[in-house]
Amino acid sequence: MASNAFDTSQVKDKRDAVNGRFVKIKSMAGGRRAKLNESHRLHQFFRDLDDEESWIKEKKLLVSSEDYGRDLTGVQNLRKKHKRLEAELGAHEPAIQSVLETGKKLSDDNTIGQEEIQQRLAQFVEHWKELKDLAAARGQRLEESLEYQQFVANVEEEEAWINEKLNLVGSEDYGDTLAAVQGLLKKHEAFETDFTVHRDRVNDVCSNGDELIKKENHNVENIMAKMKALRGKVTELERAAAQRKSKLDENSAFLQFNWKADVVESWIGEKENSLKTDDYGRDLSSVQTLLTKQETFDAGLQAFQQEGITNITALKDQLLAAKHVQSKAIEARHATLMKRWNQLLSNSAARKKKLLEAQEHFRKVEDLFLTFAKKASAFNSWFENAEEDLTDPVRCNSLEEIRALRDAHDAFRSSLSSAEADFNQLAELDRQIKSYQVASNPYTWFTMEALEETWRNLQKIIKERELELQKEQRRQEENDKLRQEFAQHANAFHQWLQETRTYLLDGIAYRRVIRVYQYEVDDDLSGRSCMVEESGTLESQLEATKRKHQEIRAMRSQLKKIEDLGAAMEEALILDNKYTEHSTVGLAQQWDQLDQLGMRMQHNLEQQIQARNTTGVTEEALKEFSMMFKHFDKEKSGRLNHQEFKSCLRSLGYDLPMVEEGEPDPEFESILDIVDPNRDGNVSLQEYMAFMISRETENVKSSEEIESAFRALSAENKPYVTKEELYQNLSKEQADYCISHMKPYLDSKGREIPSAFDFVEFTRSLFVN
Repeated sequence: MASNAFDTSQVKDKRDAVNGRFVKIKSMAGGRRAKLNESHRLHQFFRDLDDEESWIKEKKLLVSSEDYGRDLTGVQNLRKKHKRLEAELGAHEPAIQSVLETGKKLSDDNTIGQEEIQQRLAQFVEHWKELKDLAAARGQRLEESLEYQQFVANVEEEEAWINEKLNLVGSEDYGDTLAAVQGLLKKHEAFETDFTVHRDRVNDVCSNGDELIKKENHNVENIMAKMKALRGKVTELERAAAQRKSKLDENSAFLQFNWKADVVESWIGEKENSLKTDDYGRDLSSVQTLLTKQETFDAGLQAFQQEGITNITALKDQLLAAKHVQSKAIEARHATLMKRWNQLLSNSAARKKKLLEAQEHFRKVEDLFLTFAKKASAFNSWFENAEEDLTDPVRCNSLEEIRALRDAHDAFRSSLSSAEADFNQLAELDRQIKSYQVASNPYTWFTMEALEETWRNLQKIIKERELELQKEQRRQEENDKLRQEFAQHANAFHQWLQETRTYLLDGIAYRRVIRVYQYEVDDDLSGRSCMVEESGTLESQLEATKRKHQEIRAMRSQLKKIEDLGAAMEEALILDNKYTEHSTVGLAQQWDQLDQLGMRMQHNLEQQIQARNTTGVTEEALKEFSMMFKHFDKEKSGRLNHQEFKSCLRSLGYDLPMVEEGEPDPEFESILDIVDPNRDGNVSLQEYMAFMISRETENVKSSEEIESAFRALSAENKPYVTKEELYQNLSKEQADYCISHMKPYLDSKGREIPSAFDFVEFTRSLFVN
C-alpha cells in the first residue's frame, strides 16, 4: 500500500518536470521565431533596397548621356525616350516611397542593424535625388537641341527651295509658242506669289534664330552663320527673277499673232470635219436632233465670225501698221484663213438643206407611230381594266349582287363591238407603218402580234367569267333559302318571347309586397318599365309563374334549332339577312333574360308570401302604396323626384308643412335621409315601398316588444297564446301564418297543452332569421 503511494508521487513529479521543460522549450521557440521574423524583415528590406539602387544606377547611365541628337529626327526620338524615362521615374516613385517607409519603420522599431539601415536610407535618398536632377538637366538640354534642330530644318528647307528656284529662273527656255510663253509667264507669276510667301517664311526663320540667340542656345554661332547665308540666297533669287520676267514679256508679243492664227485655223479645221459626215438621220427624232445640232453649229459660226475672225484681222492690221519684220508671212497666212472660212460657210448651208428634206419624210412616219402608240395604249388600258374586272373573284352576299354582276357582264359583252373596231384600226395602222420599212415604233413596246394575242386571251377570259357567274348564282340561291328558313324560325321565336314576357310582366302580379322589383324591359318592349300586378292570391300567382317558367325551359330546343341554322349561315359566310332583324346571339340573350325573369318572379312571390305573413301589412295597404307611386310617376321611369315624392306622401295622409322654395324643411329632410341618403335626387320604387312598410311596422322595434304584444293577447299574462285568442285579435291571414309557424307550447314537465302555442320561441326565431 505504501509502495503504491510512493510510485504515484514519483509519476506526478516526473509529469510536472516534463511539463515545465515543455513550457520552457515552447517559450524559447517563440522567442527564436520572433527573432527569425525580425531578421527576415531586415534582409528583405536590404534586398529591396539593393534592387532599387541597381535600378537607379541603370537609369543614371541613361540620363548622363551627352548625345543630344545630330538632326531633328534624332532629337525627337531622344526626346520621346526621355519622356518615357520621366514617366517611368514618376511611376516608380511609389516603389521608392514604399522602400523608404519600410526602412523608417524598421529603424523606429529598434530592430537589429538600426545604424546600417539609417546609413543605407540616407545614401538611397541621395542617389534618388541625383537621378531626378540629372533627368531634369537632360530634359532641358534636349528641349534646346530640339529648338535648334527645328531652326536648322527650317533653314535647310528654305535654302533647298531657293536653290530649286534659282535653277528655274536661270533657264534659257522662253517658249517657242505663245502657249508656251503664257505657260511660262503663269508659272513665273505663281513663282513670284510663292516667293512672297517664302520671303515671309525666311523672315520668320530669322526671327526664330534671333530668339534662340537671346535664349543663349548652346549653338549660337551656328545659328548666326546660317541666318547670314539664308539672307544672301534670298537677294540672289530676287535679281534672277526680275531678269527672267523681262525676257518672257519680250517673246510673248512676237508669238501672239502666230498663236491666234493657229487657233483660228484649228477651229475651222474642226468644223470642216463636222460637215464631212453623210449621216442625215434614221428617223424623225434623229433628224430633228441633227437639225438642232446644225442650228447650233451655224450659231457657232456666226459667233466665231464676230470674235475669232474679227480679232485675227484686227491683230493682222495692227502688226502690219507697226511694220513687223514678218509682215508678208502674216498677210499671206491671213488670206489662206479667210479662203477656208468662206468655204466652211458654203458647206454648212448645203447640209442644212438636206436635213430639212429628211425631216419632212420622217414626219409622216412619225405621225403613224404616234397614232398607233396612242391607240395601242388606250386598247391595252381597256384590256387591263376588263381583265381586272373579269378575273376579280366572284364572291357575293345576296341574289341581288350576283344579278347585278351578271347584268354588268352582259353590258360588257355588248360593248365588245366598239373594242373590236379599235382593234381593226390598229391592224390597218400597223400595215401602213410596215410599208415604209422602218424600225420598230419608239413610242410604244406594243406590237400588233402582242395585241392579237391579247384579244384571243380576252375571249377565253370572258367564257371563264360566265361559268363563274353561273356557279355563284346557284350558291346565292341556296343561301337565300337558308336565310328564309332562319328568318321564319327566328321571327316566330321572337314573337313568342315578346308574348311570354308581356304575360309575365302584365298578366301575373300580386297584391301583397314586402319588396317591389322593377324589371327594365329591353328594346323589344320599347324601353317601357312594367310592374307586375293583377288580382288573385300570391299562391295562385306563384303556381302560374312556375308553369310559365317550365314552358320557357321547354322552348330551349327551339332556340337550339335556330342556333344550328345560324351556324350553317356562318359556315356559308352569310353575313346579313334581309328577312329578319334577329340574330342567334340576340335571341339567346333574350331567352336567358326571360328565364332569369321567371326565376326572379318565383323568388319574389315566395318572399312576398313570407313577408305578408310576418309584417302584418295588409294587401290593400301595399296595393294603395304601389298605385299611389305609379300615379305620381308620370314618366313611368320607376323613380320619383323629391317634389313628386312629397306630393305622394301628402296624398297618403302625411302632414308635411308647406314651405317656400329654397326654405329649409327639416321634417321632409329627415325622411329623405332614410329613402335618399346619397341625395341623388330620386326615390326608387324599392326605396319608397321599404319606407312605407317600415312606417306601417315602425312600432315593432324588437323581439321583446313582439313578445309583449303576444303576451297582451294571452289571458292572465300566460307564456303562451291559444288558437282562439289569435283568431279573435288578428286577421285570418296573420292568424293562419302564426299557427302554421308556431310550435305547440310545452309545460315545465314537457307536456303539450291543447290549442296552446309558444309565441316566445316563435318571436325569437323570427329575429334570428
